[in-house]
Amino acid sequence: MTIHARELSWSAGGVLVVDGVTLDVPDGATLGLLGPNGSGKSSLLRLLAGLRRPTGGAVLLDDVALSGLGRRAVARRVAVVEQQASTEVDLSVEQVVRLGRIPHRGSWSGDAHADARAVDRALEDTGLRQLRARRWHTLSGGEQQRVQIARALAQEPRELLLDEPTNHLDVRHQLDLLALVRRLPLTTVVALHDLNLAATFCDRLVVLAAGRVAAAGTPAEVLTPRLIADVYEVDARVTRDGPNGRPAIRFLPT
Repeated sequence: MTIHARELSWSAGGVLVVDGVTLDVPDGATLGLLGPNGSGKSSLLRLLAGLRRPTGGAVLLDDVALSGLGRRAVARRVAVVEQQASTEVDLSVEQVVRLGRIPHRGSWSGDAHADARAVDRALEDTGLRQLRARRWHTLSGGEQQRVQIARALAQEPRELLLDEPTNHLDVRHQLDLLALVRRLPLTTVVALHDLNLAATFCDRLVVLAAGRVAAAGTPAEVLTPRLIADVYEVDARVTRDGPNGRPAIRFLPT
């Protein structure tokens, strides 16, 4: 196991946003976080990354509490891609991706050759090699999202946390991106809205509703018509698709 949450809670303005969440993400697995808007997915990801301090419970990496690790140690191990990323500085694609190497630099400098290899590999993996000299502000929203994912990969993390990474991507790049995430030798937690993408690419799912875990397990165990009706308040037909029997969801008109 790598990432563990134990009775994790977080409140904002007196409102309980994450409410007693317990989960385990096995080494190398891709775990999908599902739930309607306001269910606590983004807040839970930020707690898992150490970007927010929980009001209750704990996050552990392996058996070590996140609160006991230094900021640099966490940054070398955990990479985060949030929904919206912007910069006021006019950077090139390569310069943005190179920001992922900051946790690996010492007091004076880092390993320039290791930095270059990591940046090149991240650009290649995300299909951005031809855009490396382009300026950030000239990119489309989807291209900017891919650059942020490349920055996270350049960090060479063990754990990768992604918040709605497919939001600004067309269908082809959604599929390419999640296929890449699944191939990476990383432990990944990815928040998604699209249930069919989650069923196709995730090993396990956790569904949140009002900050609590409504269901957890494999896609086939979790994505049932009853769960979809209870959590999303819509009717759906669920069939088993492909040799692995992963669920395929078709939403029914009201």
